[in-house]
Amino acid sequence: MISISLSNLTLILGSKTLFRDLSWEIQHDQKIGLVGPNGAGKSSLFKLITGEYNAEPGGTIARARGVTVGYLSQQPEFDPEAVAFQLALDGNPRVAQLEKELADIEARLGDPAVYSDEKTLTRTLELHEKTLDEYESYGGASYPERVRELLLGLGLPDEDFGKPVGVLSGGQKKLIGLARLMLVRPSILLLDEPDNHLDLPGKAYLEKLILNYPGTVVLVSHDRYLLDAVATHITEIEDGRLTTFTGNYTEYILDKQERMARAEELYQIQQRSIARMEMALKRYKLWVQVSDKFASRVHSMEARLARVDRRDRPLLERRRMGLELNGWRGSNQVLELSGVQKSYARPVLTGINFLIRHGERVGLIGPNGAGKSVLLRLILGTEVPDAGEIKIGPSIKVGYYAQEHETLDLDKTLIEMVRRAAHLSESSAVSFLLRYLFTYKQASEKIRTLSGGERSRLQLALLVLSGANFLLLDEPTNNLDIASAEVLENALDDFVGTVLVISHDRYFLDRTVGRILALECGQVKEYTGGYSAYVEKRDATMVK
Repeated sequence: MISISLSNLTLILGSKTLFRDLSWEIQHDQKIGLVGPNGAGKSSLFKLITGEYNAEPGGTIARARGVTVGYLSQQPEFDPEAVAFQLALDGNPRVAQLEKELADIEARLGDPAVYSDEKTLTRTLELHEKTLDEYESYGGASYPERVRELLLGLGLPDEDFGKPVGVLSGGQKKLIGLARLMLVRPSILLLDEPDNHLDLPGKAYLEKLILNYPGTVVLVSHDRYLLDAVATHITEIEDGRLTTFTGNYTEYILDKQERMARAEELYQIQQRSIARMEMALKRYKLWVQVSDKFASRVHSMEARLARVDRRDRPLLERRRMGLELNGWRGSNQVLELSGVQKSYARPVLTGINFLIRHGERVGLIGPNGAGKSVLLRLILGTEVPDAGEIKIGPSIKVGYYAQEHETLDLDKTLIEMVRRAAHLSESSAVSFLLRYLFTYKQASEKIRTLSGGERSRLQLALLVLSGANFLLLDEPTNNLDIASAEVLENALDDFVGTVLVISHDRYFLDRTVGRILALECGQVKEYTGGYSAYVEKRDATMVK
């Protein structure tokens, strides 16, 4: 059953046409991953469906009767004075309405005029039962506890429940927005990067919520692991066109590669046919100078060529950034921590011991607040441990990728930042930036004008210029689109050096690391393999 139908939609924002004559059908109960490069129009498509944007005349958006839509934007906005837990509780106003209706009905049941009239009493009792059933469907008296479990499961700490929303991070606001939507339970959920800023337990919890959601979910995400886990369909938006594939992300990639290979084959076959017809036409035009009997063949061949529905050559691969990480051998023992401890108001690290050797790719994981960033700051030397020792090999040069891009000077231009990192002429700096998908215009603009994904690409470019042979990466894929994340994965494969990466990107961890350090309760547990191997071994240990 079709829940929403989009027909012949054209969206123009400023001077840019995002898409023209676009059509799409969203079916009941589908779990759809909406993918595409940054700037392709994924968020804009959501805003068209919700009515925040208006399409050009001629297009239509039709909803089936009774279909409701809930939308989680990338940056939800709430009253900054609202208290976090109360804001989540108020997410489903129907619950408060039902509580009031039940109170009114119970007051009527105490009225002698009602309980002394059998027909009125029967109708009132039936209404009470119906209202109570609906109230219980939302959790009834346990509704506040259900809201609390939802927020905790998504990763909002208990101590933040009583805080004003204005003091919470953007990621925490998104958790509250997601909880509010889940409580309302609209027919269709439109979720714009709901997994951003979630830790690994939060992402696993989100997977279960989406899989068990009794309706349609359309999800914009760069988390390929999440898309593999929940998607029944992948819809790709690229160059203003939508293409829908059945299956999860991995199946979509395989299907797309087959389709593109077939499209290229058909294009080449048609090109050969056109070349043969054009060559024949040239011969006929030469022969017609000798004899008029070839004139009909000239007209016939021209007509055949005119009737050919010429295929556009398929774009086999969109241009990607040219990331090449040039490391070098260095010391065999790259990093060693022995008995490292660190406390603030409470103990955070209570005895960290591990050794990283040359060439290893190591993933550092753990829930938000476990101390991963603290550990990184200790390794970088910006903080000092309370006890223990941190040794970095004598011929090791550290390169650091900061999650919040704090290594970037926002008031510098891109050219200035690149030239400060390496002795390059202005023209060489511009050429270098072009390899990372920046335009000539952007190269002269201040870094603060860049999007999150663009700042991520700039940080990666500066890592290349640093010449480091030990990379400390803090959530490097957070703002990258899928294509750029894949470029980074391939570059790390070829990197002659060592990598320690904090990441909640499970697909990325499976692709890049050979060892997992899980930071839990102030200590590190080691697991061989990527994220999937870690989960398997962890779960096997828990069963025992």
